[in-house]
Amino acid sequence: MPKTTEPAVAAAQNESAEHRRTLTRSDLAEAVFRRIGLSRLESAQLVETVIDEISDAILRGENVKLSSFGTFLQRFKRERVGRNPKTGVEATISPRKVLVFKASHIMRERINNG
Repeated sequence: MPKTTEPAVAAAQNESAEHRRTLTRSDLAEAVFRRIGLSRLESAQLVETVIDEISDAILRGENVKLSSFGTFLQRFKRERVGRNPKTGVEATISPRKVLVFKASHIMRERINNG
C-alpha cells in the first residue's frame, strides 16, 4: 500500500499492521524445510543453532551484525529517576543493560517502500 497522508488510509494501514501474525521458530523451521529441503527435524535444529549462536554472542557482549538485515547490540543504561505514571511518585530506575536492534539501511528502505 503506498504511503499517504489521508487520515482514513493511514488508519487502515495501522489497523492492518495490528492484525499481522507473529513469525515463530517453527515458522522459520518450516521455511527452511520447504526452501532448502532438509528434514523437519534438521530444519528445526538448524534454526535453534542459529538462534543459540546469536544469543550466546549477545550474552558475551558482542554485537551481532546480519548484513542487509540489521545489528543487535547491548547498551548500558545508567541509573535515573523516573516517575510512576499513575501516581506521579518518583522512583529510582536501576542501571541495566538493554538489547537494541538497529535495522540496516537496506531493511529500512524495504520497510518504507514495501
